[in-house]
Amino acid sequence: MKLLHERVAGIDVHKDMIKVAIRSPGEKPWTRKTEVFEFRTFYGVLQEMGRQLRHRGVTHVAMEASGVYTDPVYYALTELDFTEVIVVNPAHVKAIKGHKTDAKDCARLAELLECGLLHGSFIPSAEQRQVRDLTRYRMKVVQARASEIQRLQKALESAGIKLDSVLSDITGVSGRLMIDALIDGERRAQVLADLAKGTLRSAGKQADLSMALAARFTDHHAMLCRLHRDQIKLHDHAITGLDGQIAGRAGRWPRQLGLLKSVPGFGDVVSAAWLAEIGPEPHRWFPSHDKLACWVTVCPGNNISARKRKSGRTGEAGTYIKPVLVQAAWAAIRVRGRLQARYRRLVRRFGGDKNPGAKKKAIIAIAHTLLKIAYQVLKTGQPYTDLGADFYTRRESPEQQHAYLERRLQKLHPGCTITVTVSPPPGDPPPGTPAEAA
Repeated sequence: MKLLHERVAGIDVHKDMIKVAIRSPGEKPWTRKTEVFEFRTFYGVLQEMGRQLRHRGVTHVAMEASGVYTDPVYYALTELDFTEVIVVNPAHVKAIKGHKTDAKDCARLAELLECGLLHGSFIPSAEQRQVRDLTRYRMKVVQARASEIQRLQKALESAGIKLDSVLSDITGVSGRLMIDALIDGERRAQVLADLAKGTLRSAGKQADLSMALAARFTDHHAMLCRLHRDQIKLHDHAITGLDGQIAGRAGRWPRQLGLLKSVPGFGDVVSAAWLAEIGPEPHRWFPSHDKLACWVTVCPGNNISARKRKSGRTGEAGTYIKPVLVQAAWAAIRVRGRLQARYRRLVRRFGGDKNPGAKKKAIIAIAHTLLKIAYQVLKTGQPYTDLGADFYTRRESPEQQHAYLERRLQKLHPGCTITVTVSPPPGDPPPGTPAEAA
């Protein structure tokens, strides 16, 4: 195989140690030699390891992605003037079963690298990484808050209080007032129901609230609810603080932020998550939106054998950006426009509203569409312009629409005869009537 790089190094990364294999010319012509070394992972030791590699003439370095353990090794090497330092997906360099040791792993990386057979993963810049750390932590705090709300609901249900059967959100203004009153010792259902605000003060809602709040709420339940309420308040405060930090750091890319917000469903949270996970210039790292969709795993999967398509499920990657795109898709289909029309067409194609999986498949397809739109918006520098709710009907000819409607009627009423009569436009003379002379 053709040799592209003369002196390279492959690194197998672990928590407390790393194995380094150096590939260089051998003593005899047209031969290669492999030297394997072991280093500890203290940052000073890693810097010394990088200097030794440069002293030996190494120009290209590759290592497998090993989570957070890769970071100090990568940044210690990027401080020096290596031609290339790449982090590769472990799935792309998987060892043959029965032939896996640390020394063989790093040597295999070096052998593949010297022939140019390794492709580095996307590594964000330092500024982007700061935003990424904050947005990912915000997602964890939001998830923790949701878990705490579920624990609060469990405590109320244990006491026989069915507040979540009447309120859509027990942490809203009315729900908080009622729960605070319960914690403070109020047990009269009607008094608690009178704390409701807005539309909950209607006669029907008041009656439901009175029945939902009549229960066996004890001091033990009050203690549990107080603990859960205080935790929810702490999470709310943390989310507010994180939003401010994220907004300040995402403000480094004001033009890209404005372009992303022109896309339906992209608000402050979604736009900041995009900048953190994918970056302000995705076309620099991904040559097409198809490559990006594959990386995020919002495109259909390929599992075909013997000409049979076994599954089209999406992959498991995109842990942080994929849920955000799905969230944006649910928001986008609530706005009248092309995306809403596409969602409805997809639901019909996947089996209609009666099929429980139709909406889930359709929303993943809308998330894929949003990704393509955001990619093009950032690449072209032009804000998104909606093509209208009638975009798909405009593309179809009248004959295609007539054929589609006839097929629908045939499914509803098998065996029926369909006759289409076209009436003249208002103001035109009926067929066969001579027009008046001018």
